Amino acid sequence: MSNTIMLIPTEINVGLTSIILGIANLIKKNNIQLNIFKPIAQPNFIENKDKTIEILKYHYNIKIAVEPLSIKYAESLFISFRKDILMEEILTLYHKYTKTSEVILIEGLTLTPDYFFLQSLNQEIAKTLNAKIIFVSKSTSNIKMQNNLELIYNKFKGKYNKNIIGIIFNKINAPLDKNGQICNNIYKTSNISIRNKTTNSNKQELLTIKLPILAEIPWNFNLTISRTIDIARHLNAEIINEGEIKTRRVKSIVFCAQNISNIINNLHTSSLLVISADRTDILISVSLAIMNGVKIAAILLTGNYYISKSINKLYNKIFKTGIPVLKTNNNTWQTSLELQNFNIEIPLDDHERIKKIQRYISSYINKNWIKKLITKTEKTNSLSSSAFRYKITELARKTKKHIIFPEGEEPRIIKATSICAEREIATCILLGNPKKINYIATTQNIKLNTNIKIINPINIRKKYINRLIELRKNKGMTETIANKQIEDNVVLGTLMLEAGDVDGLVSGVAHTTANTIRPSLQLIKTTSNKLVSSIFFMLLPEQVYVYGDCAININPTAEELSEIAIQSADSAKIFGIDPFVAMISYSTGNSGAGNDVEKVRKATLLVQKKRPDIIIDGPLQYDAAAISEVAKSKAPKSPVAGKATVFIFPDLNTGNTTYKAVQRSANLISIGPMLQGMRKPVNDLSRGASVDDIIYTIALTAIQANTI
Repeated sequence: MSNTIMLIPTEINVGLTSIILGIANLIKKNNIQLNIFKPIAQPNFIENKDKTIEILKYHYNIKIAVEPLSIKYAESLFISFRKDILMEEILTLYHKYTKTSEVILIEGLTLTPDYFFLQSLNQEIAKTLNAKIIFVSKSTSNIKMQNNLELIYNKFKGKYNKNIIGIIFNKINAPLDKNGQICNNIYKTSNISIRNKTTNSNKQELLTIKLPILAEIPWNFNLTISRTIDIARHLNAEIINEGEIKTRRVKSIVFCAQNISNIINNLHTSSLLVISADRTDILISVSLAIMNGVKIAAILLTGNYYISKSINKLYNKIFKTGIPVLKTNNNTWQTSLELQNFNIEIPLDDHERIKKIQRYISSYINKNWIKKLITKTEKTNSLSSSAFRYKITELARKTKKHIIFPEGEEPRIIKATSICAEREIATCILLGNPKKINYIATTQNIKLNTNIKIINPINIRKKYINRLIELRKNKGMTETIANKQIEDNVVLGTLMLEAGDVDGLVSGVAHTTANTIRPSLQLIKTTSNKLVSSIFFMLLPEQVYVYGDCAININPTAEELSEIAIQSADSAKIFGIDPFVAMISYSTGNSGAGNDVEKVRKATLLVQKKRPDIIIDGPLQYDAAAISEVAKSKAPKSPVAGKATVFIFPDLNTGNTTYKAVQRSANLISIGPMLQGMRKPVNDLSRGASVDDIIYTIALTAIQANTI
């Protein structure tokens, strides 16, 4: 199983791209198959490109998902409460691009004033992909920053989140401006005096939370040095002489407005000299210094002034030294302001600087941690709601099953089946008047997919009359009664399923549960005379639970309850949930007595006897089954308590009430009821079912059809 790691910035300007480069370098050196996954592109505000993607794409032989979602699209889904759709799309990208990798590195989104929700989105992505989390932070003693780090840590569930594996501190001892913020532009970092005001490098004082430090990376001025070409691009300057414009780097900026002696004394190697184009005296002195071997980075002329022929002749001599000469029509003051806005981020084409940064960062990262990445990770028992929905839609696609809908004229059914057909979850067959179905689709702006089949029941009823009579002849079925019963589309659809003309049936938005299930029990029957029961899939944010029985059996006996538990455990396994079965009661273990408790205890023993492969325990109270802290005190030796995934309720009253209370109180998606024990899959929809409920019930039905 791949190691998936998500790097999450705790604030802006933490140097996330540099950290990615350093970690990628170490991973590749250890011959670990690496994939960089970028689910959402975050364009650089200057170049309008995602910097990490572009650098990795053009400079390194590292696989990277080339179709990230746009941040605008992600925003539209996230803030309109459709994050589930967004997470499923991210999962699709993830599985598409990361199949063969040992390590998958995910770059988290950096908070910006325009996108306030990005940390919440980072949390959702990490949870959905079950990714290990590494925070990346600037090292600062600023109390506000420390509080921010603690807030983010707690937002990600802090010590309760076992996926948080550590933190990387970057830019230790970086120069600070007067507001205590790390300088991030050439004008400030090139100021020699400011370099003495640095961040606090004592991480133990910083880290008020218990978190392993995976790297402590000092700020390095030499890695921030930009090229002359970068400044020319920023200023949109005219290039009078190109010279060594792509290799000469600017360590400091000197504004040449003083007298000549002061200017000469301040000439430093790799300085950018900003000179007003009308200062002939300064230009001559600087040119002479250059010809005498002083190697400055470049000359930047300011102002819309005419340059005399004598100066041009002098230029021709200094050009031979490789000095880049730039010109802007702005005056020196305007140029100074523009230089203050020059960002020292890595340009995409600065190969030398990129390699230096990569080597430097990787030299500070914990090597033992990198080597541990190749250790095989155990599959965890948790499955997020988004991951579960993705899983069942993918499984359903592979089955290519045909599902019949007796309520084909219902608008919700029409919309849900259109979406299913578009996503290739199943081939959907609507029973109903084609003209009416098309009219409803048109008026409700539903695009009927060409993969949807519409069958007018009037045209096929006679085909199934004889089969209905044959199946029910022992119950006194006559042709007259059969003709009347087959007018019911649920009966007709059930006969189509029994005959093998379709693979599954979904109904219930306009019928009672009894009306949906009765024809199935009469015509399709159960598997080996087994009990029919139901389960709901409860989609909690970080876990999917199975609840049974919440819809069918009113007061099951101990024998029936044991059968419900076995069916539910087997169903959970089919859908990728490791079954840890909790038999729910009002008491835990031997703490209570009475007929109801004894029924649960007996049912548990029956399951253990019939199916010793199933991990089951009971009676257990709900909190002891679900919450590890409670389990430690109430049932410390239980193999299920605190980690239950399948909850079996003692009767319908308890099960249905609990399912409704949890669903509504926590605003959860619940999928079901899914019927168990039928010879062929028939599933009942709640009359209040949403379009999403119907879509996922269709997926469940298709998967059942492939496993029954």
